[in-house]
Amino acid sequence: MGFLVLIVRIMGRISTFRSYQFVLLLAATLAVIAFYYFGSERHSFSSTTKRIRQTQESDIFRSRKGSSEAGGQLYHALMMFTKVDRSRSLQDKFRVAMLSMVKLAHFLEGEVLVLHFVSDQASQELGQRMLQEFLQDAPFKYEVSIIFHDVVELTQKLFPIVEAMQKHFSAGSGAYYSESIFFLSVAMHHIMPESLTRIVQLDLDLKYKTNIRDLFQEFDKFPPGAVIGITREMQPVYRHTFWLYRKENPKTRVGEPPPEGLPGFNSGVMLLDLSAMRASTLYNQLLKPSNVAKLAEQYRFKGHLGDQDFFTMIGMEHPELFYSLACGWNRQLCTWWRDHGYGDVFQLYYGCDGPVYIYHGNCNSPIPDD
Repeated sequence: MGFLVLIVRIMGRISTFRSYQFVLLLAATLAVIAFYYFGSERHSFSSTTKRIRQTQESDIFRSRKGSSEAGGQLYHALMMFTKVDRSRSLQDKFRVAMLSMVKLAHFLEGEVLVLHFVSDQASQELGQRMLQEFLQDAPFKYEVSIIFHDVVELTQKLFPIVEAMQKHFSAGSGAYYSESIFFLSVAMHHIMPESLTRIVQLDLDLKYKTNIRDLFQEFDKFPPGAVIGITREMQPVYRHTFWLYRKENPKTRVGEPPPEGLPGFNSGVMLLDLSAMRASTLYNQLLKPSNVAKLAEQYRFKGHLGDQDFFTMIGMEHPELFYSLACGWNRQLCTWWRDHGYGDVFQLYYGCDGPVYIYHGNCNSPIPDD
């Protein structure tokens, strides 16, 4: 059939479009009308044709069992995209992430990569422009769909669920309402439609070294009872954070390096089995404020890294909820703790054998060139 048609669906209010965006939307609408008027076969377009049209969220979630309208699989990936308009650094990171992702991605005919962005209005407008630049001339053989979610709307849904846990895992600024969005992964199964069954959440400061489709195949390796796939933390962050518990329990594995220790998790790359999260009585019990407080007291825990802290803490008690991704899927590059009191043990945490699939330039670490 030749090249698949690339569909870039950009969600946004028409009233916020600038003139050139409106022209693009009008042209896309005419193209869609022409498509249905002259024929509905996908190969009726030339191999270089790309359609751009506006899409509502329901168009994605209406498909049965995660399948696209063409009968293929939908692969959902979500990124936080707030305040990007104010930061050249975040824009540069986003450019590296997207260009490396789309360059190496390969999907089967009928499969669709659905990219979700949680964004404020100003960042959404910037993101639309950047994505058009990145995707317009890309030599794709697969389809991409793009959805922007309003950060305010998601925060309103999240806050009642995660408010009680934020005092244990936030930086202490007191701006708990606005910080709720950093716990999105914890409760995403409650606020996304039930038709969305699996999603990968990704940081912006990543560089992809392999086909992202392969990451989604890791879902099939989850053991019974697991709801989240995640890599271990590659710095002694939790050796430090659990210091009081470790002092009171000198023989504990908590905070110790791999392979025998429990170094905690890093949330830069996460596989969220939303169906399993909804079905897990244990996981949903752990979300209750009383149980969060009980574990935080048991482990003398006070963190500042949001969802990562929550997953790390419950993972100490219930490791069966987690599937351990190979470190190469989230090869963290930050070395901050090496120079801040843990140089003698740093390499025990930092080492990662095997191939690198995704580099994570956390704490503004430079990512190796190709």
